Amino acid sequence: MKTLSGKAQVFLGAIAALVLTAVSMLVVVFVSGGTNPGSAFPESVRCTAPDLAGTVISVTASDMGGAMMGGSGMMRGSMLLSADRATAAGGEVSFLVTNTGNIPHEMMIVPLADTQIVGTRPVGRDGKIDERGSLAEAAATCAEGEGNGILPTAAGWISLDLAPGRYELFCNLPGHYWAGMYTHLTVT
Repeated sequence: MKTLSGKAQVFLGAIAALVLTAVSMLVVVFVSGGTNPGSAFPESVRCTAPDLAGTVISVTASDMGGAMMGGSGMMRGSMLLSADRATAAGGEVSFLVTNTGNIPHEMMIVPLADTQIVGTRPVGRDGKIDERGSLAEAAATCAEGEGNGILPTAAGWISLDLAPGRYELFCNLPGHYWAGMYTHLTVT
């Protein structure tokens, strides 16, 4: 039985590495639905929300690079949830949540205690905060209410009757709250 020389083994190893890299890249392109770098989702998932009732608050969910950031997946301050207003009148309020990021997001709404500061809830080992007390969530792509997250370039929405008070809006997908996806709303 003839064995390969050291140079031949190195050469075959390099060719195998190149072939595996090329195959891996093709799999990523095939699974992601295209060649849009940084996104594992179709490029155009846009949708139009119906006419929403009451005061409409536009919320934007964004990230800088999505799940590819840092070794643990997220960097503090690398994500943002922002609303076009910080106050609203009590009564029917609708939230139109648009995902301008590269990965799915959601928006939940939870009352804040009088002295509680936005962004200070403890994050569990699962990368999420306790959802007890949540009033609603916009987490469906191109639909109202709960779902598996709003896909990039899409929107989701929720309408509810809000009493006067302070509320925290946040994304509770693993690591997103810690990465900065929260804001506040005061209802008068």
